[in-house]
Amino acid sequence: MPMKLSLPCLLLSFSLAPNVLAAQEPPTASQPETPTISATVRAVVLDVVVRDSTGKPVHGLQRSDFILTEDDVPQKVQSFHERMPSPAAAAALPKLPPNYFTDYVPAGNSDSWTVILIDAANNPPPVQQYVRTQLTGFVKTLQPGNQIAIFELNDGIHLVQGFTSDPEVLLKALESKRTDPILPALSTRQRGWVPQQIRQDDLLDGLRSMGRYLAGFPGRKSLIWFSGSIPRAFWGGGLGSPFPDTEDFVSEISDTTDALSLNKVAVYPIDARGLETDPGFNAANSRGFTQAQHNAFVNSRFYDHSDIDEIAERTGGKAFYNTNGLKQAVADVVESGANYYTLAYTPSNKSWDGKHRTIKLELTRPDLKLEYRHGYFARNETPRQKQRVAAQKAAAAKAAMSSSESSFEPVKIATGARGGFNASMELGAIPPTEVIFSISVTPGAATQKLEKDAPRPPGNFLSEEAQKKPFRNYAILYRVDAHTLKLLSTPEGLHHGELQFVTVIYDEKGEKVNSISTTSKFDVPPASLALVMKGGVSTRQTIAVPAKGNYFFRFGVHDALADHSGVREVPVVGPMQQPVP
Repeated sequence: MPMKLSLPCLLLSFSLAPNVLAAQEPPTASQPETPTISATVRAVVLDVVVRDSTGKPVHGLQRSDFILTEDDVPQKVQSFHERMPSPAAAAALPKLPPNYFTDYVPAGNSDSWTVILIDAANNPPPVQQYVRTQLTGFVKTLQPGNQIAIFELNDGIHLVQGFTSDPEVLLKALESKRTDPILPALSTRQRGWVPQQIRQDDLLDGLRSMGRYLAGFPGRKSLIWFSGSIPRAFWGGGLGSPFPDTEDFVSEISDTTDALSLNKVAVYPIDARGLETDPGFNAANSRGFTQAQHNAFVNSRFYDHSDIDEIAERTGGKAFYNTNGLKQAVADVVESGANYYTLAYTPSNKSWDGKHRTIKLELTRPDLKLEYRHGYFARNETPRQKQRVAAQKAAAAKAAMSSSESSFEPVKIATGARGGFNASMELGAIPPTEVIFSISVTPGAATQKLEKDAPRPPGNFLSEEAQKKPFRNYAILYRVDAHTLKLLSTPEGLHHGELQFVTVIYDEKGEKVNSISTTSKFDVPPASLALVMKGGVSTRQTIAVPAKGNYFFRFGVHDALADHSGVREVPVVGPMQQPVP
């Protein structure tokens, strides 16, 4: 897990401002180079909820109480911690100076986070309204210190409200139009491969983006998913049918599963339909009870509940169905999510061949129940990193050959899997927090206007419409927390990194007005590594923004070696076009 700097360290980086090029200077005679030894250790981390016979979390267990195996081979638990709620309030983000921004979110003393996903794609409007009513009742009784975020699944997964422990903020989010459905609910039994494939892709991309967003928050995340019907092909049963690209599809599943698992997300599916009655016994059924209708209903619910049981088991959560107490189910998840054990071990199987490995955890006390993720994909990321770097270089070379100063050519964003950095740079997209950075924005003192046929500002790609209007240049300083970056050791003993800094300007309709991209490749000698870790990695950009109208900055940093990123969105408002937090 990448380590975060505290906010004072982030702000200090602005005053220190060490240039990466300066950090590459060889050590002097008074600063001898110290030999270093580096080693890579692959550890598997498990968050485990232990319940008693009444369903309440159990405390006071010891490392010796757990028996761990991987693919039936005993493993040694090397790290063990019990997690409980902290009475201290979560840290607040201190007020930043004017025109300073960051994607850093203070974690405070929280070791657990609750994510609520309202499924508007698979639930009819009456069910969605019932869910909101139950959530409103829960929030009104919310205890201080519980950090909760709200997402919604429509034509993708959208962030409705970021993490907060303020009940008033959560209530306003639930009552706002941000949670109104964009698309009508689609039954998984609807015929037609195309709409199901579209929803499938939206789900994959959304969960991957959610995983990137949650990466910046330490500790265990409990994902409460209000949906009684999850696409079966996504989680297991039915793979390869009706999908012709089975191999690629399986790879996408492992990508998404890893994104959730590595970011310590346990899924708690809740059947939002509540306790249902067999339609055959409904008074409105004029035909009366039939065995065929009864069998169809029973089989349908059996498969639905088997699917959400499987989701919960794979990720370390718990499924809830056949209950109208949705509010109580949410309260149960919030409580259990804050009371758990963290175990870590180094697998005895050193062959990282990409295959799935099964984890089994037992207790010396058989009267207790365990919730934990039951496996992972043992993938070697080194070849994938090399592929990403090669793809980025090819895309950059192609963009350099095709760019023209006389035509609108938006920046080419290098990205790995679909739904990665490219998707996160869209206006309003879920912002990833894998890379922590700060931005300083300085607006120019005066507006400018291009003369007819005059070239655009260097490195900027103003749209044709924007070129005809007055604009203001903004100076941007990025500073990246080096602790959140992937640095590779070179044969020469240097620490190599590759970053892409992207700034995009959007209008209020979501159209790109301007964009600029800066690629930074650097090699840091061991003697200068501590300085870079303390001061960060920086770059400067200048971008033109139309002087009149409503516009938004979308700032992004992409770590090409790890395929990790961080994104921050800032509106441009006011008569002087000053950015505001």
